[in-house]
Amino acid sequence: MQNKEIAEMARQIRIDALTAITKAKSGHPGGSLSVIDILAVLYFGIIKHNPKNPKDSERDIVVLSKGHASPAMYATLANAGYFERQDFIENFRKIHSKFQGHVDHLKVAGIEVSTGSLGQGLSMANGIALAYKLDKKTNRVFAILSDGELQEGQNWEAIIAAAHYNLGNLIVIIDANKIQLSGRIENIMSLGDLETKFKAFSWDTQIIDGHDISQIKTTLEKAYTRDINGKPKVIIANTIKGKGVSFMEDTEKWHGSAPSQEDLQKALLELK
Repeated sequence: MQNKEIAEMARQIRIDALTAITKAKSGHPGGSLSVIDILAVLYFGIIKHNPKNPKDSERDIVVLSKGHASPAMYATLANAGYFERQDFIENFRKIHSKFQGHVDHLKVAGIEVSTGSLGQGLSMANGIALAYKLDKKTNRVFAILSDGELQEGQNWEAIIAAAHYNLGNLIVIIDANKIQLSGRIENIMSLGDLETKFKAFSWDTQIIDGHDISQIKTTLEKAYTRDINGKPKVIIANTIKGKGVSFMEDTEKWHGSAPSQEDLQKALLELK
């Protein structure tokens, strides 16, 4: 897809994600909206994947470590053709539904790893990337982390390991929206200078605007084509929590609170 088409897809994904959360009266809109532009570029402009054969051996892998952003992932996969959009919108978070609040690889086509317990996704992505490397396969592995979950120590063990094993086929994207459940990250547990820290851990590091479709795509294209036996790559994507809906932007209020029908209608007016 061209950049304008990807931007249009991101708009539709935002609409679908918010509609599903509102219908369920439960979910995480803020962190879903912040990561949608990244997901749209990945699935409609970068990775090798096959909705008709989700287990295609040639596919690239996407691990959504911030598994509570499931509405964004489900809406992306639905618009990519993995399952019906309406199935997701009508059944998100319903009892016995496959569309659980946190993504489940055993139930939903296109989900590679079950996540939700924050801080574990990168370790799992490392394992997949190392297995591909040992098998001499060229598949890429993408791991999408929130900045808040970098407060979990397991991530830093995984960061050391990825550099040690030269996992150049691993591309980490940090959805750096600066806010977690109970406030701003800098006030709760500051991460300091992430760029300097990753470089110190021998990672190939870049910072981008996580809502600039062109910049996201160009950066990911370059990361994709770099030496898969070299340094692991991290893209620190500066994003805005609740991006696309003015009254949800840059506040913890909408981290895990579902919009009312009135809120949804206000949001849709901005998105449409």
